Amino acid sequence: MQVTKKETYTILGDEEDGLKEFASFLNFIVPKAYAKDNLIIDILKYEDVDLPALLNFLKPSNTQRGGGKSFVLVNNHINPDIVPEEIMVVPTIQEAIDVIELEEIQRDLGF
Repeated sequence: MQVTKKETYTILGDEEDGLKEFASFLNFIVPKAYAKDNLIIDILKYEDVDLPALLNFLKPSNTQRGGGKSFVLVNNHINPDIVPEEIMVVPTIQEAIDVIELEEIQRDLGF
């Protein structure tokens, strides 16, 4: 797994070629190692992401959000119409950073 740690967020990227396996690994590692981080999950290299594949990220997303942190998937091939509202997906890393900044402001204001 590729890890890029910044001041207000951490980017996790898949070095292998298995979206489902990456999501399973995140289910295991996120609560143990990244519970206090806002996370950007870089899955830009995957072009065929469907709803069942997205749903594999639901558990780590709910875990992070439940802990008051952000969890944002980055992929520019996902049809926005299939994305459940519990999962945040944006097309670029910069947009993910922007989402995290906005969510941090909302949390600071008590929303």
